[in-house]
Amino acid sequence: MTESADIASYKPQDIEKRVLSQWAQNDIYATDEGAGAGEPFYVLEMFPYPSGALHMGHVRNYTIGDVFARFARMRGRTVLHPMGWDALGLPAENQAIKEGVAPQKRTPLNIAEMRAQMERLGLSYDWSREIATYKPEYYRWNQWFFIEMHKRDLVYRRESQVNWCDGCDTVLANEQVREDGSCWRGHEGVSQRKIPEWAFRITKYADELLSDLKQLSAWPERIVSQQRHWIGRSVGASVRFPVSTSGASDGDAAPTEIEVFTTRVDTIFGCTYVVLAPEYPGALELTTDERRAEVAAFINAQAKVDKIERTAAGGDKLGVDTGARAINPYNGEEVPVWLANFVLADYGTGAVMSVPAHDHRDHEFARQYGLPIRPVVFADEESAETENAETCEAFVKDGYLRHSGDFNGLSSAAAREKMATKAQDRGFGAASVNWHLRDWGFSRQRYWGTPIPIVYCDRCGTVPVSPESLPVVLPDFEDVGLTGDGGAPLAKLESFVNAHCPSCNGPATREVETMDTFVDSAWYFARFLSPNSDAAPFDSAAAKKWLPVDVYVGGPEHAVMHLLYFRFWTKVMRDLGLVEIDEPATRLITQGMVNAPAFRCGTHGYIPPVEVEHNDSGAATCPHDGCGRELSSGIEKMSKSKYNGVDPISLINTYGADTARLYTLFAAPPERDLEWNQDGVEGLGRFASRVFRLVAAQGKEVSNSSACASMDGLGDDDAKVRRGLHHCLERVTREISDRNHFNTAISAMMELVNLFYGLGAHDRERSTLSPSVLKESLSVLAQMLSPFAPFLAEECWQRLGNNGFVCASSWPQVDEAALVVDEMTIAVQINGKRRSEITVAATAEKATILEAAQADQVVNRHLGEKQIVKEIYVPRRLVNLVVRG
Repeated sequence: MTESADIASYKPQDIEKRVLSQWAQNDIYATDEGAGAGEPFYVLEMFPYPSGALHMGHVRNYTIGDVFARFARMRGRTVLHPMGWDALGLPAENQAIKEGVAPQKRTPLNIAEMRAQMERLGLSYDWSREIATYKPEYYRWNQWFFIEMHKRDLVYRRESQVNWCDGCDTVLANEQVREDGSCWRGHEGVSQRKIPEWAFRITKYADELLSDLKQLSAWPERIVSQQRHWIGRSVGASVRFPVSTSGASDGDAAPTEIEVFTTRVDTIFGCTYVVLAPEYPGALELTTDERRAEVAAFINAQAKVDKIERTAAGGDKLGVDTGARAINPYNGEEVPVWLANFVLADYGTGAVMSVPAHDHRDHEFARQYGLPIRPVVFADEESAETENAETCEAFVKDGYLRHSGDFNGLSSAAAREKMATKAQDRGFGAASVNWHLRDWGFSRQRYWGTPIPIVYCDRCGTVPVSPESLPVVLPDFEDVGLTGDGGAPLAKLESFVNAHCPSCNGPATREVETMDTFVDSAWYFARFLSPNSDAAPFDSAAAKKWLPVDVYVGGPEHAVMHLLYFRFWTKVMRDLGLVEIDEPATRLITQGMVNAPAFRCGTHGYIPPVEVEHNDSGAATCPHDGCGRELSSGIEKMSKSKYNGVDPISLINTYGADTARLYTLFAAPPERDLEWNQDGVEGLGRFASRVFRLVAAQGKEVSNSSACASMDGLGDDDAKVRRGLHHCLERVTREISDRNHFNTAISAMMELVNLFYGLGAHDRERSTLSPSVLKESLSVLAQMLSPFAPFLAEECWQRLGNNGFVCASSWPQVDEAALVVDEMTIAVQINGKRRSEITVAATAEKATILEAAQADQVVNRHLGEKQIVKEIYVPRRLVNLVVRG
């Protein structure tokens, strides 16, 4: 019987349907919290927005987490592996406006569709713990946290700059503003405007958020580095520059001093101008009359430019002179005050002392606008006076001071300390610490979010609602009449706005803004512990048992915002007495993107690959209206809009869920990008089929046999298989538990399957392998496959006559005796080219191995009359004979 013979047809969809039914009937993935349960192990993947359709990025994310969950369960851990839905937010609101269908109706339908797709993938979720953030029983606790944080002054009202569209009469998210400055509906003139908003005092935890990064040793270093950079602790000095009143047109409205923060106060004698952000308070008021029109035009122009674009590396440095002057408190010198696009009002103080001789950006700006460049720090005490001249690059390192009054000759470090002390003593500054981190503005003028539990009372002011009255429920979509314009949607509904003050019971108005969805995802991991709790956000005893999360899986695009809020909220919950941990997750796995080829026309955008045409030279061309332009092509992130996406359900319908899972795990390690390759998918499909046919070929003599348990008395082929099996088991165990290298674990199983086929295990008539060795080897193979291809593994396990479910079996133990190798195979090369291989005793010495290599008939034939000039031996791997002649 040949390998291709149809022993039994592999029909993965039939297997999946049957196995899913068995799992459901036995509630196989419910979290066991009984008395005999093992050590807790919490696996969590970042929960999705319920769009109604999974994409391959989802498949990869959830399959990676599922491997960890299944492996831990088989190793005796009690696993918590939940799933929920990040269901509020702008995408659902925009969809509701477009379709006129309430998100309360659309969202459950999308959730049901995505859950069914997840189930088809064989993801081992405990669905009894499912949560959805759009439900009042969830967002009630967002409101409870808000009230508790309000009591502790961790939440407050502030002015913030936002994208404002006059046409829509509302705030726009960054993604709703087009590159040309118009809004997503086509209105022109989107501008920056200051409006009130609610913010969390995340900066109160800045020190902890930074120092506790050392606890995150099992997080990717690049993620920790991004967090450290975003928090951005800078040690320096604050210095106040008095504003010269002779330069200001309105002394009452203009600021009388400008405070700057600098990490290089040692360079302050080289300050030749001060720069303010365009939105700096009072910037227009301190401007002189003759400069006012130009400055006003500059401020208005910069208000329309995104902050990221303004501060981008390599971007244009634009500025305008206000005509005002500020006084350097260290030497009494007047310096001009400019506005520049690269300074932001919400970083530092919104003002910068510019020292062009010692800062690259200041140097570029000074050269562009003809401002003085004065060097005051030199590489050493003997540096020539010509060093750092205006034609040279900025010298940005520490050195020794010159032209700096009483501080001449000091090193930069010593000067910084003495200069900060002088500022403190003279009352114009002090040593200080600055943070890049800013408080978290979370309120939105949107409908589909958590209502903020605040009322405004003429008598009592701003008052949180009473906790007993929670939740403040979102009114019905139909009542609000959502259109997407005209300000905060909830403000239009009097029945929602009008309320009573919790303090005096007098008339009051409700807050009409809602919370950003980052609030929902900041603490959802804890709600999974007791999702039905109505007495608290979650049970603290459960938190003590399960937290922190053991493995958290998600995309690297969440490196800063979500993970920072995730950490912040954990510390707040600790200070509220709800948890005892400092950090939410012990181990973080960030999976790479799923990419595929995409074609793009400069005129018509992305083109579906099936529509791409080719010219006579073979270049891809655009098919639209005879366009014929050559298309740019490349590997890009999968996206429907780029026509390079792969539908997971279509993939499952064609190849089966196990093949989809195996491919996403095999094509690349979790942290690397995966480049989609259809041939690779088919290759993994063939592997799954080979495993199935191998098991299906076994008869009752194997299924009724007892599994082999030792190496004693085994023949050569049986011993070879059993050694191969346990070497594979040792490698798979190590690759999953220690290295996250799922691709190499699958590769090891492929090698084992090749060994089976090489010894005829797929052919009853030809195979000489004993039933007991086959029973052990194929059963252990099914167990190793279970985390990766759970449906196929379950089918194999049952066909081999094993009891129960393979996913509930104990992970097999490596037989150390089977790892002992009596012989080893050594490759033999001649001048680096493989010519043969030899088998020698595992204990053979180098001399014996070299002798055996030269005695090999194939090697002898290739050597001929050539002279061996060098013998190279790589232990246990290869011999290379270097010859000439």
